[in-house]
Amino acid sequence: MAPVTTETPRGARPASGSPRPAAAALLLGAARRNLRQYGMLIALGLIVVLFQIWTGGVLLKPNNVTNLVLQNSYILVLAIGMMIVIIAGHIDLSVGSLAAFVSAACAVMMVEHQVPWVLALAAALVIGALAGAWQGFWIAYVGIPSFIVTLAGMLLFRGGTQILLGSRSLGPFPEGFQKISTGYLPDFGPDTNYHNPTVVLGLVLTAVVLVQEVRSRRRQRAYELDVLPRGLFLAKCAAMAAAVLAFTMTLASYRGVPVVLLLLAALLIGLGYVMRNAVVGRHVYALGGNRAAARLSGVRDRRVTFWVFVNMGVLAALAGVVFAARLNAGTPNAGVNFELEAIAASFIGGASMSGGVGTVFGAVIGGLVLGVLNNGMSLVGVGTDYQQVIKGLVLLAAVGFDVYNKRRIGS
Repeated sequence: MAPVTTETPRGARPASGSPRPAAAALLLGAARRNLRQYGMLIALGLIVVLFQIWTGGVLLKPNNVTNLVLQNSYILVLAIGMMIVIIAGHIDLSVGSLAAFVSAACAVMMVEHQVPWVLALAAALVIGALAGAWQGFWIAYVGIPSFIVTLAGMLLFRGGTQILLGSRSLGPFPEGFQKISTGYLPDFGPDTNYHNPTVVLGLVLTAVVLVQEVRSRRRQRAYELDVLPRGLFLAKCAAMAAAVLAFTMTLASYRGVPVVLLLLAALLIGLGYVMRNAVVGRHVYALGGNRAAARLSGVRDRRVTFWVFVNMGVLAALAGVVFAARLNAGTPNAGVNFELEAIAASFIGGASMSGGVGTVFGAVIGGLVLGVLNNGMSLVGVGTDYQQVIKGLVLLAAVGFDVYNKRRIGS
């Protein structure tokens, strides 16, 4: 009798248990689970490449990259807080007006009453926390919808800004306060034509990112979860390391890391960790996903909602401080449309209208998409009217993509 062969005939499809289809299925599953986040990263990369070519290489010049960070820093701060609010199933329309009110209060304290800028900064954050607590109380404990409460807050804080400043602008501010938005990490070490601390930070950050990826992969394998094949995992790590090093070396070739970028990094790492790993972060996702089920599971929904809005108030105050420091004045028209930019960045970055979906990192990606669009279109001379049209279409496409995904998953 002829021996039985286990060889797969040429042109035949491999068995279902072979590594190649398993790896392909794993990759496809990972792509589907992270479609919004990966999609926005790819979109951001394509937009950067498009405007880099369109502007003749101006977009990624070191001074323009630094200006891109400085110009969008306060929107990114707001987007991080807004993402958490949307994940919890709410919305906040007052953040732009609250940022303006805080910047006006800082201007009055420092210019008219000669309050030291450190105390003015602390007072600004306290004002933001109290404003967030005020709105959080009506939303969480009284039960008024967040749309109504924050709409009232928008009118209240905008009126308060007009009362504090009238039609005047107050400035200039002390140098230390200005450096919150315009300062850079001081340089030291030998002359290398690069900003030495930025180079060191880039290397440290690259190592941290790689270690975190390896630890995350080991943790997933320990819990017998699906992980990317080794080759794809190494390619992902190489791409992340290259992106971090390229960005930091670009900054190092100009003036180094801006102070506000360190602030953004601290918020991204701290709040990202809270939302991923802390109990309160899990509770925020639970409330946004299914409030009734979260209550039955023992989640204190009122307390969580209250602290979500306190956090948003503090971040709105911080954004107002950053904006005032960059402008070097408190103006009555500060913060106009900031809330719309923050909401747009959150939805572009992967938030869902129904809540329970999104990441802090996604909010930053969404903010960068808008920032690169603004900066690139300004460099090539696109008018502000057309810029608004294009940003509106991008937002509509992002939300439409979310609706399409839900319908596809539901079917």
